[in-house]
Amino acid sequence: MAIPATQMRPGMIIKFNNELHTVFAVEHRTPGNLRAFIQAKLRNLRTGAMFEHRFRSPDPIDRVIVDEQSMEFLYSDGDDYYFMDTTSYEQLNLKRDTLGDAVEYLTPNLQITVSIFDGVPVGIDLPGTVELTVIQTEPGLKSATASSVTKPATTETGLVVQVPPFINEGEKIRVDTAEGVYLSRA
Repeated sequence: MAIPATQMRPGMIIKFNNELHTVFAVEHRTPGNLRAFIQAKLRNLRTGAMFEHRFRSPDPIDRVIVDEQSMEFLYSDGDDYYFMDTTSYEQLNLKRDTLGDAVEYLTPNLQITVSIFDGVPVGIDLPGTVELTVIQTEPGLKSATASSVTKPATTETGLVVQVPPFINEGEKIRVDTAEGVYLSRA
């Protein structure tokens, strides 16, 4: 179904250059002496790569309708990730290539949504935030208060996040899945 570029919204799945992409952000720009255009941040569903592209306002965009299925992450085995349908208890196996960077946020029993196009899973939608346990970081400082100083912390999934100096190993932190940044203690 073709729509004009001005009707693109974040979260839509579109077909661009014969590949499926999720629209991550949309900004309508009208520079002073030039024609208006749409600046869109897109994420390739197959590779997980993000990039920005400019569309002219009347450009036709192929919107793709996908089926969504609520599932629960069970476990990973190498490059295979196993999910279970919460209603029928059927299991689904997805490869790391399909999931992209989302694997850094998957913890057992996490509720997610799997996007299915033509019977083939094309990606997953993570919740806005996830809780991860810090497994390795430098020791915390007793006198540390909220400031702009940060230190790297490795989480249970292998994701490295910049955290405040008062976070110690073994603590649970809340991480934003859209940008991969520390939000707060859990």
